[in-house]
Amino acid sequence: MKPVSEMTPQELAEASARAMWNDDSASQRLGMSLDRIAPGAATLSMTVTGAMSNGHGNAHGGYIFTLADSAFAFACNSYNQLVVAQHCTVTYLIPGRIGDRLTATAQEVSRRGRSGIYDIRITNQDGAHVAEFRGHSRTVKGTHLPE
Repeated sequence: MKPVSEMTPQELAEASARAMWNDDSASQRLGMSLDRIAPGAATLSMTVTGAMSNGHGNAHGGYIFTLADSAFAFACNSYNQLVVAQHCTVTYLIPGRIGDRLTATAQEVSRRGRSGIYDIRITNQDGAHVAEFRGHSRTVKGTHLPE
């Protein structure tokens, strides 16, 4: 692997994502896939299983939130800085269904100093808008890769 100082922003985002993914047992065990990574952006997807259903027979909102939160995490950690969530909100628009392939697409809105804002759109396999998530991030000490 080339030194961090010689990586392009895309290479740095990819290397940071690999380092994070290796330790992200929650996303892996829920069957998520990391479909795309770029500086300040990430796309993850997951199929809703019966074990993820609520009392109405729909996708439990916590699993939709978790998918969005994982996309948020990969997007805001794409600069080789350790970043955590400071505040998150979610608005559910339509139910996710068992068998749906949900995709969370995260995009950086603002990144200044130690704070960031990211919008994450969750859609199903038909492109229907399932939920909208906004995450506020905070950079902490440390890096994913040695500098």
